[in-house]
Amino acid sequence: MAKNFALLAIAGFYFCYFAFNGIFSPYWGLYLAGLAFPAWQIGILTSLTQINRIYAPALWGWLADRSGKRQLILRLAGACGLLFFIPLLVAQSFWPIFIAVFLGSFFWSAALPLVEATAMSLLKGDSGLYSRLRIWGSIGFVVATMTAGYLIEAQGVAVLPISVIAIMASLALYCWWVPEAPSTPAAQYAQTGFGEILRQREVQSLLASCFLMALAHGPYYSFYSIYVADQGYSKSTIAWFWTLGVLAEIAIFWLMPRLNLRFSQKLILLFGLAIGAARFGVIAWGIASLPLLLLTQLAHAFTFGSNHAVNMAYIHRYFAGRHQAKGQALYIAMSFGIGGSLGGILAGLAWQPLGGEWVFSLAALSCLLGCIIAWRGLPKIE
Repeated sequence: MAKNFALLAIAGFYFCYFAFNGIFSPYWGLYLAGLAFPAWQIGILTSLTQINRIYAPALWGWLADRSGKRQLILRLAGACGLLFFIPLLVAQSFWPIFIAVFLGSFFWSAALPLVEATAMSLLKGDSGLYSRLRIWGSIGFVVATMTAGYLIEAQGVAVLPISVIAIMASLALYCWWVPEAPSTPAAQYAQTGFGEILRQREVQSLLASCFLMALAHGPYYSFYSIYVADQGYSKSTIAWFWTLGVLAEIAIFWLMPRLNLRFSQKLILLFGLAIGAARFGVIAWGIASLPLLLLTQLAHAFTFGSNHAVNMAYIHRYFAGRHQAKGQALYIAMSFGIGGSLGGILAGLAWQPLGGEWVFSLAALSCLLGCIIAWRGLPKIE
């Protein structure tokens, strides 16, 4: 019963955590554009959540391990995340918005690795069961994206801040309900040192491919909605584009246990990177075609869904026992943190001089490079 309650709390956490993403990823750039911010400032403000993922997960993870009070820190992260996002209700200039999003996302980003570690401990490292629990995050993304899309269509983009506050309030409640992680058996503490793990070629190749895939998604999360809106698509249509991508993600999460039985982890990873190269190339030059846009959103199943599930399996394999939380924090930092934030900032700087076609073409090239590195550096895992 206690385990079931813990899994329900984690499912609710995933729902709210990624519902926040479901508002920020599609609409935050549109909200800032509505406030007449230039592209370089939009690139910075849309990248703050990823920038905090570079160092905040490691800092909070270290503090949780050091103090042994993971649940207390998780509750603090939820409450402070809500508190610091509240100024968005009135802020309309660059620096007040910068400070609010920077501080709010600093605490928001602290929560995920703590909950991920708890989930993997409860599920005993089963990536298939993890994928099906993680589906609730994708459902939260879909619900938030669709709801916000129609609200913005009806009432304007100014409705976004109150939507963010409502989601953060719900997230704070679930942060309160997630229990402490099960204790780690003492036998798991006799293992390879963290530095020695990082010196392994396959680990370096894995982290490099994670970085390059996230780098490619930086322009997508920051400027895709703007790029599509410039072609005349409505806000509700844009919401359906994002929703289609996440529905494909949900399907692949559900199918991951079967895919793991039929294909190697490496093959699934390489396939996702190759699909990413094709996807962003088509977005770059096929933006005027509705069928092609729909196809590229279906590809999200592999560029994020299966890619994330396989990366979690690799991280769990290489960073076991006492290194699990640090490994998850490093994965978040290299991918969603450094990769995602750098991709968004570079896209903001290049958007005006190069245009969307060439920015997304460079994203495609990043995926291709990640595919080559993973193909050469990773061993085959059945």
